[in-house]
This record gives sequence, structure tokens and C-alpha cells, in this order.
Amino acid sequence: MNLSYDVPTPLDYFASLVQSDGNFALFEAAVSLGQDEYPELDVQAVLGDVDRLLERIRRRLPADAGPLQKLRLLNQFFFKDLAFGGNLNNYYDPDNSFVHAVLRTRRGIPISLALLWMELAQGLNLSVSGIGFPGHFMLKVNLPMGQAVIDPMTGQSLSREELSERLEPYRRPSSLMDDMDTPLGLYLQSAPPRDIIARMLHNLKEIYRTQEDWPRMLAVQERLIVLLPEAWPEYRDRGLAHAEMGNTEQALADLECYLVHTEDLVDVNAIADRVDELRREGD
Repeated sequence: MNLSYDVPTPLDYFASLVQSDGNFALFEAAVSLGQDEYPELDVQAVLGDVDRLLERIRRRLPADAGPLQKLRLLNQFFFKDLAFGGNLNNYYDPDNSFVHAVLRTRRGIPISLALLWMELAQGLNLSVSGIGFPGHFMLKVNLPMGQAVIDPMTGQSLSREELSERLEPYRRPSSLMDDMDTPLGLYLQSAPPRDIIARMLHNLKEIYRTQEDWPRMLAVQERLIVLLPEAWPEYRDRGLAHAEMGNTEQALADLECYLVHTEDLVDVNAIADRVDELRREGD
């Protein structure tokens, strides 16, 4: 008797990892993003590589090590011994967003470095989370003496003054609310796992959009819509990518979906015009 099994696609696999907020497989989902560019990528093998790094750290830890000692040892191992850091020479290389590539090259951007560091930190039972800080993803560690905010590019612990200084370029007074009065603490909230993966995908999306690489951008849009099924601008952007690729039917479906659901009036006329244009092309 022949038994046939449907092999899940990378998108199906991703969907299973991000389906539930209560059981969200953050690190595994982050690793799986590399499967669009690297179809042969073995996600479980990457998880195994990280587990082996964790074992190397654990062997160095005294049995009675407290949180601060664990943090210092992890930073020594990650930033000094393994020399992980920012890919400053080629910051917009898509590989900087692919965890398996960062693991190999030891170079990445703040969010990918942070995810690797967090996975190791959680393996040491440290209480850590990511912070969706404007312009530069950060790490937060709960220690007996309080919270430490860490730059995942360097391992440096940042003071409130340094964080306020880094925030300055992103503070814009508006007529509705003066961002200058927004407490720093609001920018230091822990980022939900879904938001972290969305930020990684948006980084890739921006690279591909800038390069006008529509097939790769489309693959990112597919994941964003699985991740954020009610984020209507993602349907718009998937539709626009389809339009650039000549997929008129799919483009119309997505752009019409956006027009039906969006409450953003800024670009409605422009998208409606694009829909009319695509319909004329299809006639």
C-alpha cells in the first residue's frame, strides 16, 4: 500500500509556529525566516547548534552562579570569545536578518543578535525580553538590583541618560501629543514575540522594496499576512508586489481587500486608481 504525505511548505511551517500567542515559538519562527532564501535550511539543526553553544556556557558556570554572574559570563562568551557584533560594513545585507547566517558569520543587526543572545540567556534561566526601541532593538534583563537595558550589538549596559540621548532623533512634537513628554519607560516595554517577528520581516521588506526585488518582497508579504492577518496595509503591499510582477488577478484581490477594510484615508484614492488601471489592463 502506498502512503503519501503532504509535506508542509515553509509558509505552513511558519504558520504553525506563530498561530497562538500563548504558544508562540519565537526563536524557531525567527530561524525559519531564512527558508525563503535558503530552501534547504534545516531549522532543527540550527536549534541544535545553539543548544551546543549553551552547553559550552553552562560548563563554565559555577553551580551557585547568580543572575549577575550569569549575565557577565554570557556577555564575555557572546561578544568577546565568539566575537558576535554588528555587520557595520554591510548593514542592509538580508543575511543580517537570517539567524542561521548570523550564527555562521557572527555578524548581524540588533534584532537578530538580540534573538540569539536571548535564546542563550533564557537557557541560563535569566529573565530577559526584547525591547522594540525606535531605530535600534534592545534587550532588557531583570536582575536582583533592578533592570538592565543592553545594546545587543555590543553587550553594553545603557544608562537612562544614554537611552534618552538615543531616543532624541525619534522624538517629534505633534499637534495631538507632544512626544517630548512621553516617558522613557514607555519605550522600554517588553515587545511581544509577534511584534518581534513582524519587525524582522519589515526590515527584510524594506530592503527588498528598496531593491525593487518583488519576488522576494512577495515572499515576505506572505509571511506578514500569516503573522498579522488583520493588518490591512500588508494586503495592499502584497497586492502592489503582485502588480509589479504582472499577477493582475492576485493584485486586484489584495488591493480590493485593502480598500474594503482600511480606515486609512490617506492613500485610498491612489489605490483605487491603481485598481482601475489594473482592471483596464486585464480587459
